[in-house]
Amino acid sequence: MMSKRLRKLSTMQSGVKVVINDVIKSEGDKRLYRGLELNNGMKVMLISDEETDKSAAAMDVHIGTMSDPENLPGLAHFCEHMLFLGTEKYPEENEYSKFLSEHGGSSNAFTSAEHTNYYFDVAPEHFKGALDRFSQFFRCPLFTASATDREVNAVNSENDKNLANDVWRLHQLERSTSDSNHPYSRFGTGNKFTLQTRPKELGLDPREELLKFHKKYYSSNIMGVSVLGKESLDELHSMVLEYFSEVENKNVSVPEWPVSPYGVSQLKKSLLVVPVKDVRNLFLLWPIPDLHKYYKSFPGHYLGHLIGHEGQGSLLSELKDRGWVNQLVSGQKGGAKGFDFFYLNVDLTEDGIEHVDDIIILMYQYIALTKQQGPQEWIFRECQDLSKMHFRFKDKDMPRQCVLSVAGCLQEYPLGEVLSCYYLYDEWKPDLIDMLLSKLTPENMRIGVVGKKFEGKTDQKENWYGTDYTIENISEDLLNKLENPGFNENLKSPNRNEFIPTDFELKTRDLENSKFPKLVKNTPLTRLWYQQDNEFLLPKSFINVDFYIPITYVDPLHSNLMTLFTKLFNDSLNEYTYDAELAGLSYSLVGTMCGMFLKIKGYSHKQPVLLGKILEKLTSFEVDPKRYEILKEEIYRSLINFKAEESYQHAMFYSEVIVQEQLWTKQEKLDALQDVTIDKLRAFVLEILSRMSIECLVYGNEDLQSSQNTVDIIENIIQTQSGTKAICESQKRSYREIHLPDASSFMYTTTNDVHKSCALQIYYQTELQNTQSNALLELFAQVIHEPCFDTLRTKQQLGYIVSSSLRRSNGVQGLRFIVQSHRKPDYVEKRVEAFLHSMENYIENMTEEDFNKHLTALITKKLEKPKKMNTQNQRHWGEIVCQQYNFDRENIEAAHLKTLTKKDLMNFYKEWICYSAPRRHKLSTHIVSTAEDDNTNDAVVDDGEEMEAEKETLAEDSNSVPEFIKAETIEDISEFKKDMSLFPRAKPFMKIPVPADTANF
Repeated sequence: MMSKRLRKLSTMQSGVKVVINDVIKSEGDKRLYRGLELNNGMKVMLISDEETDKSAAAMDVHIGTMSDPENLPGLAHFCEHMLFLGTEKYPEENEYSKFLSEHGGSSNAFTSAEHTNYYFDVAPEHFKGALDRFSQFFRCPLFTASATDREVNAVNSENDKNLANDVWRLHQLERSTSDSNHPYSRFGTGNKFTLQTRPKELGLDPREELLKFHKKYYSSNIMGVSVLGKESLDELHSMVLEYFSEVENKNVSVPEWPVSPYGVSQLKKSLLVVPVKDVRNLFLLWPIPDLHKYYKSFPGHYLGHLIGHEGQGSLLSELKDRGWVNQLVSGQKGGAKGFDFFYLNVDLTEDGIEHVDDIIILMYQYIALTKQQGPQEWIFRECQDLSKMHFRFKDKDMPRQCVLSVAGCLQEYPLGEVLSCYYLYDEWKPDLIDMLLSKLTPENMRIGVVGKKFEGKTDQKENWYGTDYTIENISEDLLNKLENPGFNENLKSPNRNEFIPTDFELKTRDLENSKFPKLVKNTPLTRLWYQQDNEFLLPKSFINVDFYIPITYVDPLHSNLMTLFTKLFNDSLNEYTYDAELAGLSYSLVGTMCGMFLKIKGYSHKQPVLLGKILEKLTSFEVDPKRYEILKEEIYRSLINFKAEESYQHAMFYSEVIVQEQLWTKQEKLDALQDVTIDKLRAFVLEILSRMSIECLVYGNEDLQSSQNTVDIIENIIQTQSGTKAICESQKRSYREIHLPDASSFMYTTTNDVHKSCALQIYYQTELQNTQSNALLELFAQVIHEPCFDTLRTKQQLGYIVSSSLRRSNGVQGLRFIVQSHRKPDYVEKRVEAFLHSMENYIENMTEEDFNKHLTALITKKLEKPKKMNTQNQRHWGEIVCQQYNFDRENIEAAHLKTLTKKDLMNFYKEWICYSAPRRHKLSTHIVSTAEDDNTNDAVVDDGEEMEAEKETLAEDSNSVPEFIKAETIEDISEFKKDMSLFPRAKPFMKIPVPADTANF
């Protein structure tokens, strides 16, 4: 008689062709893995993690935009949108999202050239229910006619938000100027014209075309699913068989395009492109063979490492020395199955755009140097060792990120190598490097130059985004020079990397290891917090240093000086720190409203060396006049380019200007930039180093002595080199928030003349952060999150960007709604208010069971443990910076949430949010688009129909929504703020003693 164990194994194996148990994983990875190929051809990765506080799954379908029908651009992307909106088993449009929201989960999806990926996470105890709903996407989606007609608007809005985005415009221009007969040349996002208007003109039914596409391509044999849960591998195995073994195998072949989209007639071409923002770039592109099968030798990575190096003697260093370039990136760029690209991109200075040919010659000189020296095995081995090291000490991925990345690899790599495929390569094949180098020739090249200097000088307009450009042949003179570029004695191949760590030992464990940072030093100059990591046990550390310097934000001029100083400082250290970054040790120095913030992270072995170098440079910094002019001009362009940001970003920014005690506008900083001089900058650097206070957190693979040594390095160098002294305690201040009056409503309106969409942010300010108010606000946000999206985006189709979320700053919090829409902000605001008004009945009619679902979902999210050291470091540092010091916040607030009732939630709504709330504080920021229509093939809008629909909707609302308080218009932000009071600081959870003055200070 067969045992239960054998029967179980027999049952599991009956639906499986291949089982792989020896999946290669990193040394510290405690998760268990099993790879499968089901009888229907689907590839599967099971991931068991008994400690996980979130379960997750992802499905990758090996079909993307390059498989769109020629007459229906964007259909694959449209199909991705539609799968969320109901299946035969679960026909309600929001069933999937509602289930996830009620159980602490979330979801998303994306469509690329040859992949469509869907993924979600959820509380572990509800994984099976979520997986059931998820699996129906691939078996029996509804594609209802009503949802199809509505969701095309969401696709159109998504496209609209990208129309004035230079990254999207250049991406499509690359495609549109390729071989027009190649699928690569198509428009992948889709819009209302391509997915509704034109199909109907051609006699096509969009819904029927969606059904055909899904039926043709959504086949199990080109799908890969990864699942991660608390369950054992055998239990996950059974779940996958239950939900995915019935997905139909249609024996679809993964499309392959062995011919490059850039043939002879598309090569030796130069594109001159007019951007939306004031940016200047140079792009070089070479078609190369598909390198995917060479992942064990990574020839593209080797070459990208050399050409893209930023150390001494590099191509970037030479270009910077000449004042032509600030940044350079190079490497292999995926095309699709059958073809790839190699690219070399640089930004251009004002002088650089006048020396494009000279820059390209320098690029070819470096390529010539690389060819002359030939492939170097020691360079390959160094890259190999670094990659092995990063894999060995790899951080644990968040469940959702883990399944997402794994699913995308299941059909590209052997099942046993899906975790290691990007890290472990051991085949030294110099012939492949030589082959790749042989493709980097002038005859096989395309050039793109982007800059405002071409405005009014172009003769073509790209069809989908309206990008102005000219395409011309590369001059014979330049081609001849590139054939024999000569050699440049300043160009060198990289030296051996001295920053590669060799000591991976963990520090001796503290006898009294604390769960939270401890204050171990508190003097007038320095406050040191310290925590040894006892969770991740990796040889990595984080040094966080806040230099509190009151003068850095006193006016727009000083704000500009700080920005310019940090840019110049980072620029001057780049050659030295680039090797450290390759070796997993990095730093950042940025200006803040209260001074400057230094962060060093990575392998702990050589952190003291890097810290010492940074501080030595800081205290002996000399302004390079040439770099000063270049980077000052870069700051100028970044300020004027703000006008070209999306409308919703403008709404967020101006809201912050209104409610923050002090925030300089872009225009204020732009006006003050003309007062910046090199002499003022030199004086500023001396001044900021003269007096300050320092707050520091050392976290990770450290002990008390090493953390104190870190502070000693900082203090010794700045005091010895700069004579730094402590500021007075009374100089330490925190910026506060404007306190909007009770029962008030304010509105600020401005325009955006670049983007077609309008935008709105509504902020309902509540009160200072404390455990009770935090819990109630978060619970209300949790309850309304899914119905808000379902109502305003899915059903009413107000726009692609629709969100409700918390806003917290300077200890004050509130609820905010952000909508970017083709409709006017006044209309959208009425829709948001109508939605909020409906929430009274929604909460009133909510069962205790549903209320408890939301409560549990929020607690689940709050108690989710950090999966990476960096996340834990950010949590601790966030408490220190906000001066609340509630290091056990998650557990304290989760415990408080358990005490809340539905009545508490309703009282919160009636006190703070509803139209008649006595403590309602409302601020609306409207961004009205004044952009001219560029006549690209985007939405075809019937204004008459829209106006009628709006009238009907508002008429319905008028029967149920009372009149709201008329908003007071904010004409002048500065004048408005003068009449407003300020919130006090939020009360800290720990009292920090004021240090007594000592003889040293």
